[in-house]
Amino acid sequence: KVPFGYERIELPARKIATTYLRRGSVSLAFVIGANNSNNTFRINRPLLEELITLHGELSGQAAGKQPNIETLLTVKGIVETTNLEAQKETTELLDAAILNTLDEAIKELSTSRQKEGEQISACLDDCLSSLEALCHRARQLDATRLDFIRNRLNKQISDILEQHQEISEERLAQEVALLATKSDVREELDRLEAHCEAGRELLAENGSIGRKLDFLCQELNREANTLCAKSASEKLTRIGLKMKAAIDQLREQAQNVE
Repeated sequence: KVPFGYERIELPARKIATTYLRRGSVSLAFVIGANNSNNTFRINRPLLEELITLHGELSGQAAGKQPNIETLLTVKGIVETTNLEAQKETTELLDAAILNTLDEAIKELSTSRQKEGEQISACLDDCLSSLEALCHRARQLDATRLDFIRNRLNKQISDILEQHQEISEERLAQEVALLATKSDVREELDRLEAHCEAGRELLAENGSIGRKLDFLCQELNREANTLCAKSASEKLTRIGLKMKAAIDQLREQAQNVE
C-alpha cells in the first residue's frame, strides 16, 4: 500500500520483497510524513473540473443533490500536498532513499525469521526422531507377528468349532501364511524410514524447502494410514496412530518454513 503519488515505487518494492521472501503472504504499507510548516496544498483543478462536468452529464439520469465543495475535496487526488524542500530533490534520489529503508527493514525481518527457523528446525528434528523411534518399535513388534496371528487364529477356530476340535496343522499354516501376507507392514516401514531420512536431508539444505516438506508429510501420512489398515494387532495400531500424531506435528511446523 502506497500513498497517492508514489505508485511508481510499488513494483520495485515487490521486487525487493520477493528477493528475501519466497513463500507466504506479505503486506507492506508505506507512509510518508513531512514537516507541516513546509507543506503547501494544491488543488488538482483538471480533475475537479472533470468531476463537475461528469456530474452535470449524469444529473439528468439520476436524481440527487448537487455535490458541495466539502464532498469534492474529499475525493482522492483533488487536494494534493506538496513539500517545497522535497521539490528540490530529484525523484530518483527520493525513491532510492525510500527503497533503501525497505531493504533494511526486510533484512531485519529475514534475520528474525532465521532465528525463528533455527527453533523450528529443532522441532522438526524432534518429530522425525519420534517417527524413527516408532518405526523401530513397529519392527520389533513385527518380529512376533506370525506367532500372534497363529495363536489368535487357533483360538478363534477353537471357539467356533462345537466340540473344540483342532484344525490340521497344514490348514492352520496356510491360513497363517495368508493373513501374514496381508498384514505385512515391512514395506510401509521401509518407506517411512526412507522418508524420515529424506526429511533430515531437507533440513540440512540451504534454500526453500517448505513445499518439499509439505509433500513429504503427505507421503508419510499415506504410509502411516496403510500401516494402520494392515495392522494385525492392537499394539501395532496404537503405534500407527502415534505415527499419525507425530506427522501432524511435523506438518504444522512445516507450514512455518519457507
